[in-house]
This record gives sequence, C-alpha cells and structure tokens, in this order.
Amino acid sequence: MNTVKQADIYDNNDRLILENCTLCPRECGINRFEGGSGYCGTDAGLNIASVCIHRGEEPVISGSDGICNIFFTGCNLHCLYCQNHEISQCGSVAGNAGTDLEEVLDKIVSILSGGISAIGFVSPSHVVPQVKAIIKGLNSRGYKPITVYNTNSYDKLETIQSLSGLIDVYLPDYKYVTKEIASGYSDASDYPEIALRAIKEMYYQKGSTLAIDENNRAENGLLVRHLVLPGHDEESKKVLFSIAEELSPGVHLSLMSQYHPTSQVKQHPILNRNLCKAEYESVVETMEALGFRNGWIQEMDSNLNYMPDFNKENPFESPLSS
Repeated sequence: MNTVKQADIYDNNDRLILENCTLCPRECGINRFEGGSGYCGTDAGLNIASVCIHRGEEPVISGSDGICNIFFTGCNLHCLYCQNHEISQCGSVAGNAGTDLEEVLDKIVSILSGGISAIGFVSPSHVVPQVKAIIKGLNSRGYKPITVYNTNSYDKLETIQSLSGLIDVYLPDYKYVTKEIASGYSDASDYPEIALRAIKEMYYQKGSTLAIDENNRAENGLLVRHLVLPGHDEESKKVLFSIAEELSPGVHLSLMSQYHPTSQVKQHPILNRNLCKAEYESVVETMEALGFRNGWIQEMDSNLNYMPDFNKENPFESPLSS
C-alpha cells in the first residue's frame, strides 16, 4: 500500500513527526511518507513483520496462553548480535499481517478472540505513531487488551511521555552503561544516558509495583530486562548498580542468559560464543547482593528457545511444534 495513503490513521502531531522525523534520538529529519531513507529504514507504513502468539516472554508477560506480539521491521539500533536481525536490519521478510491497518487489526482481533488478553509491541521505538494507531483501532472495535511496550529503550523522553495512559506494561531493555560498548555494539554512544532517561520516565509513570491479575499475568507496571553478554559480566554488574541507584532494587527485573551468537557475529572475537555459566552466576550474585527482590532469572539452556525464523507464520514455533 502506498504509505501516503496511511496518513489518515495518524493524528496531526504524529503526521508532522513522520513528515520530518525526529521520533527517536537519531532525529534523521526525513519525510517518512516519501520512503524509508532514515536510520531505521522504515517509512510511514505500519512496517510489521509478524503478528503472532508468543510464549517465550517472562511468565508474567506471556502467561500460560501467550501474548499477541507485534514484531516491527527496522530498528533505531543496529546491535551486532540482534536475534531478530532478519527483520531489524535486513528488511526482506514480507510479513504475515498485511500493510493496511484494518488487515492488521483483523489479525490481532483473531488472536485476542481466542483468549489472549495482552498485545506486545516489539522494538517499537521508531514506530510509535503506528503503535498508537493500532491501540486506537482496537479500542474503536471494543477491544482493550493489556498493552506491553517491549523496547530497546533508545527512546526520547518526550516519546515515552506521549505514551502515558496508552501503555499498561513497560518492558524495557537496559543494555549498557558504558558509552564505548554501546557505540561498538549498537552504534549509539549516547545509549546509556538516553536509555536511563527513558526508563526513569517509565518508572515515574508506573513506580516499582508490577500489578498481577488472578492469572499471574502483569496488567500494569514496569519490568526491566537485561541480557548478559559473553565477556561482559562486569558491564552487567554496572547496569545492575545503575538500576539500584537510579531507580530502586524493588523494581521487577528480568536477568537474561538467553544470548545466542547469530551468523552476524560468527567472526567477532568476543560475541561469537555462548554465555558461560560462571559469567551469568556472578551477575546473579551481584543482583542478590544489591537487594533486588522481584524478578526472574533464566536457565543456561534458555538460548535454545530464542532462535526465530521470520519467514514462518509463527517465527518462534519449532518444526516439531504441534
């Protein structure tokens, strides 16, 4: 669909932002109605790679039935090790949800109608107007699912402020606190300060409490994620110190061991291997020493569950899945 025809799904402010895009910290300033020549590579269309049931999130996010995750193409970070690089950097996957808003809403509603109660927006920092349009469209159809903003945290403060009242659960990554690492791995030396500012705003909106319903599913609050990278356990400890000092050790934390080297880092001298058990356990010990009392850790073989294929209807289903 011609992206110019998508203009009517956005409000005036979001249209203006997309016409001279300063949505994310990159502030490319390009007109996304005329194409995707900015850093993220996406235009003013919906840019959706997949709408599917995903059961691989934290237990309180996906629950026993799963969450309806909406995976967007493109990204405002180019992480060397991205597990979703097929869609975040390559942009060659056609997608399964269509390009028209009504088609996308039909796909989401078909999943919600099957008993799923939450929708997750995955890597949405560069497509926040699209996120708002989807939420508004679902509400107009009488659907008000729990909304989860699953972000890399390279978000402008104003962007997060604009989501107040629209997002129920913030699920941000906090990747690094060292600008040299952020620059080398994600092409964003200002990531530490940008991410912390964004997460602080999420904390301001939600506080430390993660409200859980009777089915043990999160319905409101903040859950901060951190992926421990091989060879970088000390950086992970610095991230934990930052969370404890700048937010609170009472926030809910997901400390992930699921790192798996993709083909993109096969030749990388540090990232070309799995995480060692000793590395992860040392970070867990620091987490406990800092007084974090809410959250989740992962088994060391969890990386086997996070190898998506976005050419499939459900990217996370293995060939043996029923």
